[in-house]
Amino acid sequence: MYTLVENWLDSILEQSIPTEVVALNFNLYEDGGNNWSVELVGTESFDLEDEDWCCDEIFDFGTRETPLTWKEEKAWNEILDEMIQILKRYLEQGKHAGILKKYQGLGIGFVDGDVEMLFVQ
Repeated sequence: MYTLVENWLDSILEQSIPTEVVALNFNLYEDGGNNWSVELVGTESFDLEDEDWCCDEIFDFGTRETPLTWKEEKAWNEILDEMIQILKRYLEQGKHAGILKKYQGLGIGFVDGDVEMLFVQ
């Protein structure tokens, strides 16, 4: 699974990111039937005390129309934990980890749930 996420991130992080983006968030979705997807969005605000910063999306890296999708028989919380571990690994050794770390914050969560912080400046 790591290689799938790594290849996806390597390809989408090649593009120019608007200067107005101050934070990034990975939005996870449960698509039903053990199908999952994730998109990456850039936001124009960031506030550790208010998770609504994730709603201030101004850039979606093209992942809204073409998210990373996969099939895996796990509960939502297991998917979240797995993605957190994969993304932490990418932050340590990924080709574009520096791009992700240059923003005020980097979070992950299901769109109807809490945000887990992966990185904060």
